[in-house]
Formats: sequence, structure tokens, C-alpha cells
Amino acid sequence: MATQLKIDFVSDVSCPWCIIGLQALEQALDNIGDELDVKIHFQPFELNPQMETGGQELFEHLAGKYGTTAEQSQQNKEMIRARGEDVGFTFRMDRWTRIYNTFDTHRLLHWAGTEGHQSELKHKLFEMHFTDGENPGDHDVLVRAAEFVGLDGTKARDILSSNSYAEDVRNAQQFYHSQGIHAVPAVVVNDKHLIQGGQPPEIFERALRQIAAE
Repeated sequence: MATQLKIDFVSDVSCPWCIIGLQALEQALDNIGDELDVKIHFQPFELNPQMETGGQELFEHLAGKYGTTAEQSQQNKEMIRARGEDVGFTFRMDRWTRIYNTFDTHRLLHWAGTEGHQSELKHKLFEMHFTDGENPGDHDVLVRAAEFVGLDGTKARDILSSNSYAEDVRNAQQFYHSQGIHAVPAVVVNDKHLIQGGQPPEIFERALRQIAAE
């Protein structure tokens, strides 16, 4: 009988290491196969909750927030591109040029979870942002993503035009902050085991097997 595990994947779609971590986690689960019965729940985390609607130029943002030089930013982007390639995700660095606010993104993802399409929408939004260079907080982009994964576009736009699920998203973010999570991706297994960062598939696989064995 498969061991049941609950995974809360705390992340932001503006975080490149989050899609690297997600792809690696899913590869690890594929490697483990039917030994585990895993349910993944995507939880919200805003890297830049104060970001203006139109976003900010990427290098300018990194320099202001972390003191990163242009050379360091280019080196980091190449490392991210290579790590993405390792886990089957395509980063188009010529198109990923801005950082955006993602609060509405998280509201739509919360709704998608109630409709059973959260994982598909999460993946599509990562692709639209990091591969296609689109703004993951733009309502037109979000509606297109929702429709692509089989959700009702009219309902999606109604949600985005309202304040729906705002309290749910804020409460979830506050909860994970209170649990000491201040960087993403953060993978919380069975509400007590934390795997931090965009780890390689073998690290996730080893950790999940150890947790399941307990």
C-alpha cells in the first residue's frame, strides 16, 4: 500500500528557483512511482508584495534589492537557465526582463485549486512568465492562462476584477511567514518536514523516501 504524503509547495510564479524546484520535485515523484500517494497543494508567497503594477526592470530590481551587479546578474541568469534545462524547463533570458506584482496571480491560483486545476495553471503561469516573457499579474494574461488549462475565462475575469480570495491568500501567506518561511521555494511535507530551495531531483527523492520511511 502506497504511503500517503501531503506536500505544501510554497512559492511565487516570479521566482525562477520555484519552477526549477517544482520540476525537480515532480521528477523525484516520478522516480519513486507508486510507492507514494502524494497530493501537492500550492501555497502563496509574494517575493515583492510592494511592487507597482507595471513591474520593474529586472537588473534594476536586483541591484536595488540585493546589491547585485550587472555581471553577477548575468552569471546568475545563466546558472538559472542551465539548471532549468537540467529539469526540462526553458528559460528565455532575452524575454525575462521585468519583475512583477503577483498578488492577483495567487488569488487566481487559489480559485484554480477549488476547481481542481491548480497544478496545470501554476505550470502554465511559470511558462508564460519565464519562457514567453509575459506579466503574470496582468489580468489578460491570467485569463488566457486559465482558459488554456480548461477554466472558465469569464469566471476568471470576474474573480480578478473583484476582491475574491484576497483574504485567503493573505491568511495563507501570514501563516507560512509565522512558521519561519521567508524564502522560496519551500516544500513542507506532512506539515512538519521542510525541504528548502530548488534542490536537484535526487535530493528531493532521498528526502521523501526518508520521510515516508518514518
